[in-house]
Amino acid sequence: MDKFTAIIPAAGQGRRMKSYLNKQFILLKGMPIIVHTLRVFQDAGIISDIVLVCASGEEEYYRQDILSNYGISKPTVVVAGGSERQDSVYCGLEAIDDSSDYIMIHDGARPLLPINLINRLAEEVKITGAVVAGVPVSDTIKRTDAGGIIIDTVMRKRLWSIQTPQVFRLDLIKKAHKLAKAAEFMGTDDATLVERLGVPVKVIPGSYENIKITTPEDIVVAEAILKRRGIG
Repeated sequence: MDKFTAIIPAAGQGRRMKSYLNKQFILLKGMPIIVHTLRVFQDAGIISDIVLVCASGEEEYYRQDILSNYGISKPTVVVAGGSERQDSVYCGLEAIDDSSDYIMIHDGARPLLPINLINRLAEEVKITGAVVAGVPVSDTIKRTDAGGIIIDTVMRKRLWSIQTPQVFRLDLIKKAHKLAKAAEFMGTDDATLVERLGVPVKVIPGSYENIKITTPEDIVVAEAILKRRGIG
């Protein structure tokens, strides 16, 4: 049976949240955001284990106050990340041995991930080797010059807003990250690093509810989604 390991980068600070806290610790329906995210992977049968990547110095807090207190029993390794998200994912990859077949990378600040999306991505990656979740762009997209003057309107028919999870064969994503690190290349997501290798990355429909918590307004939206789901 194929082994899936989840890497959850969770070192982001709360600058846009106007908070001094790591945004993962901000409460959502009475629980830290990161707990909601971890519980999704705890409940996802396809996921064998988890690598949680946190800010340096927070490792013991995560082990004792998050994993233990909130009953996260699935095998979970906590490692310190780097200064950028890409560095943190690299640290997570370094903590994984070759017993894993596929790596599912998911932002800690996306706590509303549907389990059925995890399962669909897991099935697709067995075919393609590299797959990400995304939703079709619904807004009109315009390109401007440096002064803010519109140059043209981009056709949105094949435009996607990319989310996580992003799922890859272990050997592929490790190679992509190592080559990017050697070249000092920083991508906007993990798929970008795989694209650099000339490897096709498939996009499948994600969920508009799979939002990333970055602002106080996002908390309000997330609470409304959880209420609609009958949670809290």
